[in-house]
Order: sequence, then structure tokens, then C-alpha cells
Amino acid sequence: MIYNRQKVTGWIMVIVAAAYLAYFLRVRVLLPGPLLTGQDWFNLITAIAVLIIGIANVRLAAMRAQNRRPPSPK
Repeated sequence: MIYNRQKVTGWIMVIVAAAYLAYFLRVRVLLPGPLLTGQDWFNLITAIAVLIIGIANVRLAAMRAQNRRPPSPK
């Protein structure tokens, strides 16, 4: 089986970023505790950016795979 590295990398980025965002919302936002620090905001913005880049990676890999397919016979 041939793996598309770009697609796999994109999915890993999406899964890691989504897991961190879920953790952040559950532990840091919904539960009472100390105020959010600058480091928390940086991590949140970084996770959102990684999520967006991962989604773009997956979509670009799908478009690349579609362009590599041989043309269908008419």
C-alpha cells in the first residue's frame, strides 16, 4: 500500500491540533482556575494555525492525487 506523506502529515497535524484545542477548552476555559496567561494565548493561536495548515495539507494532497490520475477514456 502506498501512503501519501503529505496527506498523512496533514491528518497528524489536524488530529494533534484538534486534541489540544479540545483539551484547552475543557481544562483551561470551562473549568474554574487561574486567568489565561500569554503562553496560553500563544498555544491557542498556534494550535489554530496548525489546524488550518493541516486541513490545507489534506486538501492539497487530495487535489494533487486527483491531478495525477490518468484521464478517463472517452
